[in-house]
Amino acid sequence: MGAARAALRRGFDRAERGLDIAFGPDWNPLAQLGPLGWFLFWIVALTGVYLFIFFDTGVEAAYGSVEWLSTDHWWHAGVARSLHRYASDLMVLVMFTHLVREWAMDRYRGARWFSWFTGVPVIWFVYLSGITGYWLVWDKLAQYVAVTTTELLDTLGLFGEPIARNFASPQMLSDRFFTLMVFLHIAIPLLLLLAMWIHIQRISEPRTRPPRGLAVITLGALVAGSLILPAPLLGQADLAQVPQSIALDWFLLGLYPVIESVPAGVIWAGCVVFTVLLAGLPWLPHRADPPAAEVFLDHCNGCARCVADCPYAAITLEPRSDGAPFRFEVAVDPARCVACGICMGSCPSSTPFRRSGDLITGIDLPQRPLAQLRAEVIDAAEALAGPGRVLTLACGHGAGGAEARGRIVLPCVAMLPPSLIDFILSRGLAEGVCVAGCAERDCQNRVGAAWTKARFGRSRDPYLRARVPRERVLTVWAGPTEPGRLEAEVSAFSARLADMAPYGPVRQIGAEEKQEARAKAIGRSAAE
Repeated sequence: MGAARAALRRGFDRAERGLDIAFGPDWNPLAQLGPLGWFLFWIVALTGVYLFIFFDTGVEAAYGSVEWLSTDHWWHAGVARSLHRYASDLMVLVMFTHLVREWAMDRYRGARWFSWFTGVPVIWFVYLSGITGYWLVWDKLAQYVAVTTTELLDTLGLFGEPIARNFASPQMLSDRFFTLMVFLHIAIPLLLLLAMWIHIQRISEPRTRPPRGLAVITLGALVAGSLILPAPLLGQADLAQVPQSIALDWFLLGLYPVIESVPAGVIWAGCVVFTVLLAGLPWLPHRADPPAAEVFLDHCNGCARCVADCPYAAITLEPRSDGAPFRFEVAVDPARCVACGICMGSCPSSTPFRRSGDLITGIDLPQRPLAQLRAEVIDAAEALAGPGRVLTLACGHGAGGAEARGRIVLPCVAMLPPSLIDFILSRGLAEGVCVAGCAERDCQNRVGAAWTKARFGRSRDPYLRARVPRERVLTVWAGPTEPGRLEAEVSAFSARLADMAPYGPVRQIGAEEKQEARAKAIGRSAAE
């Protein structure tokens, strides 16, 4: 499974690199699948409301009203019907691509199980919404879908009378049954919206709107498709005859030929197995996540920066419990924390310059505390030689994910407190620092790249100090299939540094300070 996931991830990364060229990182469709799904839902919902204005809810009137709006009023209602159909199909495609991509990126296990698990009902609600929608047109395709569906439902034996009997002859189908279908086609999308809302509840600042430009492109493409190839309308349903030739919508109705040719028990068993396996994937196999972030109240004033920066709403403010003269303290929910370290990078007490006392921050990662990170930086710098020395701090999910000389791999580059870069340059550990994050289009931890850019740009606390020369800081945003690009950019950066004058406020770190940093890192690990 690991090899398949790695191959898929590389495939997605290569495809997204191509789309970066066409759309740019911010508008890349594959990096905006979640927001696109929400956008398509609203297109389907709004066009559905508009179509309902012209729709007559009755067995005899339904087809006539759809035919009327598709022909006499094709220029608005007809386009809306095609838009309703094609946006539904595209929503199915976006939904499954999003599912496969999140699996490939390994963003479904551990603390992220909730979004995956609650996404499973979304799949079924999408399909049920589409299937009930086809019934309302009441053409030959609707007849085929209605008969096949009700015959399958009757095999469950849950109903007092067979539902399929309503479609045995034209006299058996009443307007009351048709009104029930209209109700279901309204109620199920409302349940779908509720499921989608639950799906994003463990995400801080969830993205539910795609970039405006991408939304315009998507809507424009759907409108163009609706004008060029209007949604088909087959002949009116006739329960006295069995449809002989049906043009299926393979996005929503692709399994119907299978339903006809496979025993009903196998179909129901397959649905149950598919649902259970899909919902259980976060625990198959179970992944042992690293420990959650840890709060040290002696160094926390309840400033809430870590609360604002956490991508997973894992940190909350609570009333102070230790008697310190502050109103709040922060608390970490281990069930939500993914140990990305972004909170450590946001804490104002995360400064590597401190020498008196232990290097402890207000919030830290037990398995990778700031004291250990400072010791790693000092050790990595000793392996650098020659002019233009570059120390690389890389995200483990991007192009710099593999260990290399002069490179430190982190769970997320936003784990870095900006003061660490000042420490590296001002102590003469390197002539320049390269921060190599995920691909710009899609951070593995959602906001790591954005927060890092904002901190370096001095628009989000904690700021990168103004005294740090920006020409000595290189940022590279590259995916896992771009290690060559990272190496090339670092080499060019090193060459530029070699031609620069020495950095002014350098104070060479001495052997005593190096030993002290290592001792504190070892002492902290032993204490834990």
